[in-house]
Amino acid sequence: MSEPIRESPAQTRHPQGGPSLVVLALVSVALLLLAVAVSAALGGVIPSPFGDPAGIEHYFRTQSDAVRATGVLLFGSSVPLAIYAATASARLRQLGVTAPGATIALVGGVLAAGTLALSGLLEWTLSRPAVRVDGALVRALHDLAFLTGGPAHVVFLGLLVAGVAVPGLLLGLLPRPLAVTGLVIAVLAELAFLLLIWPGASPALPLVRFGALGWLIAAGLQLPHRRPRLAATTRPERPEEVR
Repeated sequence: MSEPIRESPAQTRHPQGGPSLVVLALVSVALLLLAVAVSAALGGVIPSPFGDPAGIEHYFRTQSDAVRATGVLLFGSSVPLAIYAATASARLRQLGVTAPGATIALVGGVLAAGTLALSGLLEWTLSRPAVRVDGALVRALHDLAFLTGGPAHVVFLGLLVAGVAVPGLLLGLLPRPLAVTGLVIAVLAELAFLLLIWPGASPALPLVRFGALGWLIAAGLQLPHRRPRLAATTRPERPEEVR
């Protein structure tokens, strides 16, 4: 009588789940919202870089506490986002994704976290006494903080969403409506570069940013830890094989 086929240790090893995607996304969003709330409570909303230069200089000269707190919280928000990208990429590979989607998710998430961290560090720099008294330097750093934490961050965030949504749709890892919604959000996020030539579209930036972050929370809830098990691995015996 033939022996059943045994699974190798690599086949029977359970996949490592890693940190919760939902918790990571929620922490990142919470810190981002806290940055907005603290800034508003301490000194009002940070002015747009497209606004009056005199108003921008006055804000950063007089609201250093609000600017510093915003920078710290933005930097903090980037950390769980980077971990989310690494965890989601590893999860996709464990689920059998061999196409570039897992790598795109990792690269997009790391760049999104990096640009957000840089924006936070620039905001913190704007709170320094030697910096905030120089009007030209304030405007230059404020522009850089907006560009890194705004269009650049959202474009790369769209890559993270697309990297999860595309394999989620093609392999059935995510509900189809959720995956399609992710693709729409990713396309809108990639269009954020248009702010470089059309500043009037800047009010749409927070909508796309929080839409993408909300989608990442939903995807973290739905993305499985393992694919469904295949058929039994025991080879059926034929009567003539039995002696």
